[in-house]
Amino acid sequence: MGQVFGKGKQPVKKSLKTHIAFLERELRLADSDLGDAVRRSPAWREQDDLMRSVPGVGPVLSHTLLADLPELGRLSRREIAKLVGVAPLSRDSGTLRGRRFVQGGRAAVRGVLYMGALVAARRNPVIRAFYERLVAAGKPKKLALVACMRKLLTILNLMVRTKTRWMATAPAPVLVSA
Repeated sequence: MGQVFGKGKQPVKKSLKTHIAFLERELRLADSDLGDAVRRSPAWREQDDLMRSVPGVGPVLSHTLLADLPELGRLSRREIAKLVGVAPLSRDSGTLRGRRFVQGGRAAVRGVLYMGALVAARRNPVIRAFYERLVAAGKPKKLALVACMRKLLTILNLMVRTKTRWMATAPAPVLVSA
C-alpha cells in the first residue's frame, strides 16, 4: 500500500501546524472581539468589573456569565443555582432517603464555573476557608468543590443584583457599594 499523503509525514505535520496556528489566531481574534463588545456596553462593563473584583473570577468566567447567564442578579440564590445545575437535588422516594446530587442546568456555565471555583479555592480567602472547612468535616473534595461553585455563584449573583464590589476580609466577604 503506497503512502496516501505524499512523501512521508512532513507535509501532514506542516499542514496540521498551519491549521492549528490559524485556529489559535481566530481564537485570539474572537476573544478580542468579545472583550471589545463588553467594554463598549456600559451595562456589561459594569457587571464585568464587579465580577472580576472577586479572586478566582477572570475574563473567561466573567464573559461566560455575561453571555450564557443573563439571569444573573435577577433570580434568588436557589433559582440561579438550580438554573446552572449546582443545586443539590434529593433522590427520595417514600421513606427512602437517597443521596443528594447535582444535575442538569447550563453545562457551559457549569464547566467554566468549576474552573473558577478551583482557582477560588486556592486564591480567594472566603472560598478557601469554606472549602477547607468542608474537607476537614470529611466531605469528599469534589463535593466540597461543587459547594464552592454554588457559593461563588451566589456571591456573584448578589454582587450583580446589589451592584457592589468585592472586598474580602476573612472569614466573611464584604460587599462595598459601587
